[in-house]
Amino acid sequence: MSNLHQQVVDIVRERGLIHLPEPVVLASGQTSQDFVDGKAALSHGADLEVACRAVLEAVDGIVFDAVGGLTMGADHLAHGTAMLSGSEWFVVRKQPKGRGTDKLVEGATVGPGTRVLLVDDAVTSGGSIQKAHDAIVATGATVVAAVTLVDRGEVAAPYFREKSIPYATLVTYGDLGIEPVGGGLVSA
Repeated sequence: MSNLHQQVVDIVRERGLIHLPEPVVLASGQTSQDFVDGKAALSHGADLEVACRAVLEAVDGIVFDAVGGLTMGADHLAHGTAMLSGSEWFVVRKQPKGRGTDKLVEGATVGPGTRVLLVDDAVTSGGSIQKAHDAIVATGATVVAAVTLVDRGEVAAPYFREKSIPYATLVTYGDLGIEPVGGGLVSA
């Protein structure tokens, strides 16, 4: 485990992991007593910088032009990673705004020839990062890698492996000592 990776694990444990007395419903529809708040974990600029440097370490050697994912989970990671890498950032809306340019993808113009790094703060069922992937592919851009701050199960890795897209997670459910959700495998 690299120093950056360990720092991110520590940040998420200390600032983003909340053990609740009763299970809550997660964005995925799954329930858990362990809530991981990636936005709170990285709300300090210095912590966000550490996480974004870890994102760049995870994709070392992979060239990308733009970084982003589904809003809101990807926004802070996209902005920070774009600043550190000199790339552009974008967000994928959950649905087009319905006015103005009515775009699904905002920020950087992505399309044919654009190499994209997808990011997300937490993956449980993989729905958000998969929706972002589909939206980016629909523009004609190429997803060259995907990185998530926290992976709560074992869903995203096989999804991206099937598409031959490198996938990395900075913090796993195992790193946090919590039960997997969203299709996670319970280790013996």
